Amino acid sequence: MNLSVFISCCVDQFSPQTARNLIRLLEGLGYNVNYPLEQTCCGKVLYENGNWEEAKLLGEKFINDFKDSDYIVGCSASCVGYIKNNFGKLFFNSTYHNLYKTLKNKIMDVSEFLCDVDKTMSFDAVFPYKVHLHSNCHSLKEYNLEKQTRQILKSVKDIILLEENSYKFCCGHGGNLSIYNPVVSQALAEQKLKTVLEEGAEFIVSNDLSCLQHLQAQIDKNKYPLKTIHLVDLLMYNK
Repeated sequence: MNLSVFISCCVDQFSPQTARNLIRLLEGLGYNVNYPLEQTCCGKVLYENGNWEEAKLLGEKFINDFKDSDYIVGCSASCVGYIKNNFGKLFFNSTYHNLYKTLKNKIMDVSEFLCDVDKTMSFDAVFPYKVHLHSNCHSLKEYNLEKQTRQILKSVKDIILLEENSYKFCCGHGGNLSIYNPVVSQALAEQKLKTVLEEGAEFIVSNDLSCLQHLQAQIDKNKYPLKTIHLVDLLMYNK
């Protein structure tokens, strides 16, 4: 199996250890992992700002960089969700449309790949903390990953997954919301963190680094007794 990893811009620039842990995790499960050196941004930010022509150019490059892979595994639910759901709009009735349709079935967030393709759940992970699962907007509405992510967390030894986590609410990052409307963005983060603290969580875990960075900034600002961690880093904790 030709298994390639897709590393989003956010992970590449701000949390490269998460990228390394994704590769270590997959290799530990017995996969031969390829990291295409030519990969760049998927174009999500351009697409969301209405720059479809520029986004299309990056989308074409993405398809060409990964078209020979059997599976493409990412660790950014928002980017993977964008590729699966919005490349079809960019490439409708174009020469890349059929290539996109093939790639759509190959690209997966790590949660989907581990649950629906690998299926072993043999991570040998230990994480003795109370955890709040933050299912970001993309993983709830565009990609629907919460079930798989929760299943993975339940396989982790000594973890306390707070099942009362029913606060499925935007953390306030919201792509450009945190840039163009920081007051609302920070208020949403504060409300989210208030609920997490009331639950008694010690960590917030998510499939998306951008949400975690946004929440961690508010945690640091207010000196809350909380930490954030990406799902991949949790699975490789103390390894």
